[in-house]
Amino acid sequence: MDENSLRGQIIESLTKVAPDVDQGVLDPDINFRDQFEIDSVDFLGFVLDLEKKLGIKIPEVDYPKLSGMSGCLTYLLPLLRAT
Repeated sequence: MDENSLRGQIIESLTKVAPDVDQGVLDPDINFRDQFEIDSVDFLGFVLDLEKKLGIKIPEVDYPKLSGMSGCLTYLLPLLRAT
């Protein structure tokens, strides 16, 4: 999976928990929770949707690495390329 495809998958999962997400204003370096009105339950839903969509298991200890777009890409790209 390339970076653009993964970015699209991340945005799709994010919009499931935060339907008002405007990808045009999404700052890749700012935490999703700081940019959008999502709480810890929404964030968990986001991570679980990513796992399902990407067919991977993300250890709970790694959840903080997925807090923003840059972190998601940095964490997920190598993981997906290894599978």
